[in-house]
Formats: sequence, structure tokens, C-alpha cells
Amino acid sequence: MNSAFHLLYIIHRWDLLAFELFSSRNTFRRFDVLAKLLSSSGNGHIYPLTPCILFLFEFPDILLFTQFLTSAFLMERFIYVVAKKSFKRRRPADVLSNYQSIIKAADEFSFPSGHSSAAFLMVSALVLFYGPIFSVCYIWAALIAFSRLVLGVHFPSDVMVGSLLGSALAYANFILIS
Repeated sequence: MNSAFHLLYIIHRWDLLAFELFSSRNTFRRFDVLAKLLSSSGNGHIYPLTPCILFLFEFPDILLFTQFLTSAFLMERFIYVVAKKSFKRRRPADVLSNYQSIIKAADEFSFPSGHSSAAFLMVSALVLFYGPIFSVCYIWAALIAFSRLVLGVHFPSDVMVGSLLGSALAYANFILIS
């Protein structure tokens, strides 16, 4: 068990160093407004609209895609809530003295990043279901994850694990329906 705590300590130290780079007010100050816009695009309002948009563009199997997406998001939200309540990792502004995030996060804990998880789940679902035409959307998902660092509400490992969680759950659900 001692080696597990040592590993967590190393990850935390790396997170602190990387966080200082990403959240530097001098380095990324000009991106604050863009980061807020990108982050808000991952707030969740776009996800339920996606099947409707696909329907308007006459993509096939909308009902199956909607079921797949609903199932994946239900799993993702459940794991996300359990992880947040289990790990109880405090946000950067609560850990670092003399630091204040650009925005106030909607919840208390930072691990894993729900914005990153949901964005990567959405894009992975689109790519798995409809093919590589949606691969370019991974840029949007990555920018959402990066925006959470710039805004100062997550550590790098929060967004990395969130991104992996969302992608993995999309893949797992895709296997289940295949």
C-alpha cells in the first residue's frame, strides 16, 4: 500500500507543476474568454441535441444511436458521481494558496473532469457509430479539456482521466450494442 501512496504523491507533484504552466495568468491570459466559451460548450446542453441534428442531416439509425448515447451517458454520469464522491479531490483553488480560478466550478471536487469525460464520450460515440467523418470533433473535446486547465478548475490528471473515462465508456457501450 505504501507504493500506491508514493505513486499518488508523484502524480500529485506532477499535477502541481503542470497546473502552474497551464493556469499561468501571464501565459494564457488572452485565452480566458475563449476558454470560457469552450468550457460552456461542454456544459451538456449540446449532447441531447446531437441526435436531433443528426436526424436533420438524415443520418441513419438515429433511434439506435440515441439509445446507445443514452446508455453510455447514464453509465458515465454514474461513474463520474461515484468517483467524485469517493476520491474527493479538492480543486486547485482549494489546494494552492493565493490562487483563484477564473470561474467557479459547479461542484466541489475535481476528479475526474466531467466536462472532459462527457465531451470525449460524445465524440467517441459519434466516431464509433458513424465513422471517421467525426474524428475532427476530437479537437473540440481536447479543447474543452484544455479549457478546464486554463480556467483553473482542474489538474491535468483530472482531465486526462476524464477523457479516458468518456472514450472507454463509449467504446464499451458500442461493444454491448454490436
